[in-house]
Amino acid sequence: MGKLMAILLVGCGLIGGAAMYYLQVYAYYDTVDPADVALPAVRVADGAAEPLPVSAVEAIDATSSPIRFRACFETGYSLATMTETYTVYEDATPLVAPGWFDCFDAEAIGDALDAGEAVAFLSIPNVEYGIDRVIAAYDDGRAFAWQQINDCGTAFYDGNPLPFDCPMPPERTE
Repeated sequence: MGKLMAILLVGCGLIGGAAMYYLQVYAYYDTVDPADVALPAVRVADGAAEPLPVSAVEAIDATSSPIRFRACFETGYSLATMTETYTVYEDATPLVAPGWFDCFDAEAIGDALDAGEAVAFLSIPNVEYGIDRVIAAYDDGRAFAWQQINDCGTAFYDGNPLPFDCPMPPERTE
């Protein structure tokens, strides 16, 4: 009887672990039609968002979290043109994508940003309150996008006072 209980407990643990893995890595992600992916960049001159010329777009997203968006694409602009035209995004931190979305390597993108081989730009501020869409572009035209929590979102979601330059947050529903 003891062996049966042990096998049952181990089996339930394995099934639960496999289910949790599947839910985290596969279940909530959907591939996004390239025509439905918004990839603008915010101009330095007037703060308006301008659509970028993009091609070869691959993107995933999930409704379970606003920071699960990832995209890989190519843009027709050089890095020099983008740096002069669009708002540079400080403290960009690419978020890890599921292993099966192999065009997006967060560690390599982060290393390229740190080394100056790529530059991050603001794409869509507050795509959801406290969440910005960020684009990292390389000089060869490759670019990657993700969504990350900004300072307003960090304070808001932690329940701390908002920095003075934050827009009004939505009302909390509890």
